Amino acid sequence: MNTIMRKSVLSVAGLAFAGGVFAGPVAAHAATPVDAKPAAVQVAAPKPQGDQSHITLNDEQTANVKAIIAATKKAGLPERAAVISIATSLQESKLENLGHLGDRNDHDSLGLFQQRPSSGWGTPEQITDPDYSTTAFLKGLKQVDGWQDMALTDAAQTVQVSAYPDAYAQWEQQATDLVAQHWNS
Repeated sequence: MNTIMRKSVLSVAGLAFAGGVFAGPVAAHAATPVDAKPAAVQVAAPKPQGDQSHITLNDEQTANVKAIIAATKKAGLPERAAVISIATSLQESKLENLGHLGDRNDHDSLGLFQQRPSSGWGTPEQITDPDYSTTAFLKGLKQVDGWQDMALTDAAQTVQVSAYPDAYAQWEQQATDLVAQHWNS
């Protein structure tokens, strides 16, 4: 949730509280009973940035989605962290646990998040373990001040330091849908 929206919601909540404090005792002595129901405040989910991409997942990719969600829950992080993680993995590997790509990749990037042993992400065996690689990504995400309120692409880029920083945004809707579908399964 962006800062402006959060401040608006908090302002409305503050006014509702103040109104209840001051009007509460008066209403309690009113001759006509009040049939009041609590008001629900609906907070809009962040709108995905730009054009959205979508791929059809096979069983391996779906298992990797579930592994990312499980690691996110194990880390005690909210659904938004899983959305950012899955969108990042969609961009980096299309949710495939990639080994070394040889001539197709001039670096030593591996796994779901295309993490590099030479950059300190872990050993090749660790990086190609979905639980480990997700936990490593989430550890980086937790170090980003305000990641919960950032645009997905900004949060992902701060962790990944990609040559294509805006590319993560195109996967936000599919990642959101996957988390909604698998978070409670």
